[in-house]
Amino acid sequence: MAKEQKKERVKLGTRLRNKFRLVIMNDETLEEKASLLLSPLNVVVFAGTIIITLITFTIYIIAFTPLREYIPGYTDMKIKRTAIDNMLRTDSLQKQISAQDLYINNLKNLITGQSQKTVSLDTVSMPQLYDTIRSLTHSVEDSLLRAEMENPQDYNLDYSSNGSRGGSISNFYFFTPLKGAITSRFNTTEKHFGVDVVAGPDAVIKSVLDGTVVLADWTSQNGYVIAIQHSNNLMSVYKHNSALLKSVGNVVKAGEVIAIVGNSGELSHGPHLHFELWYNGAPVNPTDYIAFE
Repeated sequence: MAKEQKKERVKLGTRLRNKFRLVIMNDETLEEKASLLLSPLNVVVFAGTIIITLITFTIYIIAFTPLREYIPGYTDMKIKRTAIDNMLRTDSLQKQISAQDLYINNLKNLITGQSQKTVSLDTVSMPQLYDTIRSLTHSVEDSLLRAEMENPQDYNLDYSSNGSRGGSISNFYFFTPLKGAITSRFNTTEKHFGVDVVAGPDAVIKSVLDGTVVLADWTSQNGYVIAIQHSNNLMSVYKHNSALLKSVGNVVKAGEVIAIVGNSGELSHGPHLHFELWYNGAPVNPTDYIAFE
């Protein structure tokens, strides 16, 4: 049995080494064009070399050339990192936009007289704490203190432009925004948080104090509106203008022209200026500090 297996192996080795001649001839003239002496072992070795070379070349292309990006299902790690970075940046931008939108809505509520709906930006990160604080029951002492502090005449402001410190709001030197007749006065009961001043056509409106423009926009109810943030938590608002001469971010001086008197907005019934003065988020009567007539 062992001898037969040995003979078979010898025969297989002999067959692999048998020589064969491959001849290429002209079919018409039977002229020999080329000939090649081959054996089965040579053919196997040659075919194996070709296959190994192709596999090596393919691996090199995939590993070390940009052509690998065209292989279906392959994802570059740099692309993955870029996608993750973009997702994080997008999430951060969305949070900033949400905070900015909330600030703008609060400012619009203040300008339109809906100050009771204004929400502080601090509550974005602490809504539960804010709701808890609002639900607390005030003591009698706390209520008396609130009543005393909510009196506008008791507010003390630091007016940096003239160097006085510790004075009341009446110590501010307000510039008259528009000279004219007052047709509608300050009345919180009717939610009229400012005064309406009538003047000649195309009269100019001026800033009452130094400050920065935080709103310059158009609304359906109030028309062209401009709001200026001053120091010491003071804000002045000018509504129903025909044109705005300043944009958001502009720094203005007291007495600088900022708008033109107009009749814009659904709530306007003739050319006039609706002027509001706010301190610490609460409206104050402008006629207590400014002479319009």
